[in-house]
Amino acid sequence: MLTRVPLHAAIGVATTLLASSMALAARADDASPWQRDGHSAVRLLAGSRSGAVLLGGIAFQLQQGWKTYWRIPGDSGVPPRFDFSKSDNVEAVTVMWPAPLKFDDGAGGHSIGYHGQIVLPLRIVPKAPDKPVTLRAEINYAVCEKLCVPVEANVELGFNNVASTEDANLRAALDTVPKPATIGDPNPLTIRDVKRDGPKNVLVDVVVPDSRGVNLFVEGPTPDWALPIPAPVERGGPPGVQRFSFELDGLPPGAKPDGAALKFTLVAPEKSYEFNTNLE
Repeated sequence: MLTRVPLHAAIGVATTLLASSMALAARADDASPWQRDGHSAVRLLAGSRSGAVLLGGIAFQLQQGWKTYWRIPGDSGVPPRFDFSKSDNVEAVTVMWPAPLKFDDGAGGHSIGYHGQIVLPLRIVPKAPDKPVTLRAEINYAVCEKLCVPVEANVELGFNNVASTEDANLRAALDTVPKPATIGDPNPLTIRDVKRDGPKNVLVDVVVPDSRGVNLFVEGPTPDWALPIPAPVERGGPPGVQRFSFELDGLPPGAKPDGAALKFTLVAPEKSYEFNTNLE
């Protein structure tokens, strides 16, 4: 038996199917395909195409038990490296780093990085905001369990949609990036003081409501500084203050610590902050 469908109903079904297919296409356009290796996967995310600065992201998936590294890896490890030079209509890309974790490295030290799923937000400045933008990234990183495996991935993604389906994920990733702060800020979690203790030792006093799960990381003025991870000092500070200590080791040849610009990242379970200071 032949069933006739009214024309207006057929048009409605076709319109619904077209809208659904367009939504799926838009969703696919907001993330590049996963580039997978044996223990991880990586892809690019595109935020909404609006404003002079675009928000994007690099998403990592790590197999259970495996980790990758922060911009400084700690006592061992390899920091990720990104090359965006082959992008179209891109003036500059800034990688932002969510607050990292500290891991035992299996050799008596600690490494700094991430496990599970992580998104590194990107701030992208187009050369011409009114023209198409295609981000191309060559990504070199390491994933480690007991041994480390180097990974190289090449991913690309166009920024095409005014309203991206990845906006919520990217905003959530931005919320995990440490906030800028000033030493001595009257916050419940802050760095109160940084001072020298002899020619090689540095003490950092941190105001903390609860010292459990609080970590402090330090970086020098250039990536070739390899300062150690500050260690908590038992009974080293007054009540409500956790004192950390580190030695001025790992400086590049010829570098002097006096007046050096240091960056401290203070990480607690709920909040994280970044502080900049010059070492006296």
